[in-house]
Amino acid sequence: MSQNTPAERRWLAIILIGLATGYLSGIFAVGGGVIMVPALVAFAKFDQKLASGTSLAAMVFPASVGVITYVVHDSVDWAAVGLLIIGSITGAQIGSYLLSRLSSRTAQWAFVGFLAISIISMVIVIPERGSSIDITVLTAIALVGVGLLTGTLAGLVGVGGGVILVPAMIVGFGASDLIAKGTSLAVIIPTSLSGTIGNLRRKNVDLKAALVLGVAACLTSPLGVMSAVAIPPQTSNYLFAAFQAFVGGRMALQLIRTRGQAR
Repeated sequence: MSQNTPAERRWLAIILIGLATGYLSGIFAVGGGVIMVPALVAFAKFDQKLASGTSLAAMVFPASVGVITYVVHDSVDWAAVGLLIIGSITGAQIGSYLLSRLSSRTAQWAFVGFLAISIISMVIVIPERGSSIDITVLTAIALVGVGLLTGTLAGLVGVGGGVILVPAMIVGFGASDLIAKGTSLAVIIPTSLSGTIGNLRRKNVDLKAALVLGVAACLTSPLGVMSAVAIPPQTSNYLFAAFQAFVGGRMALQLIRTRGQAR
């Protein structure tokens, strides 16, 4: 009986990463880069930049499936979506430009820092269900600004921005956790498309891998959304913060161990 070749094992890892990402992106409403980027680097031997660009492209698929499920539960604020998109599309281009300028090691440390901020926000946020976003002139301007920051991080580290959008909408705009998650997934779609266009020009995307990841993630994304509805919101936040701590700690340890190596 013949053993799997390295290429076959690599594609199996990519499929499994896609399945896991789809479920977790549905339950936590993140773009998947928090899961997908470090997993591609660790298990599929992707370069950090290629992993970031490929992750962003792949997330268009499960985000589209996930947002449909949130729409069914009436958990998307379309006015907020429009305002966030105005900022995020511009920000995604800025982030993809920065990605092409930074070294892989710098991009990795940026990702670790991003995770640290996300962990803190997930622990302090206390979401309530049934709350909506009150759109005023000031909140509209603030939403555009949050979208700009989200898009920049999406293009830079390959995340759709949910780990920023979800706590920002809950803490800063008074949204319920489900509305924050559904709105976040809706914003991820154009943000990912915008960042992917920039990354394609700079050759930071593996389109074949992105397609496989995206299709696999679509299979499990609705299951994640159904779990998000069933799990208490604070419990969901704590679980995700613990997962991020594991991912960030592992990556930081690898960076420290390889500090003396050439980039």
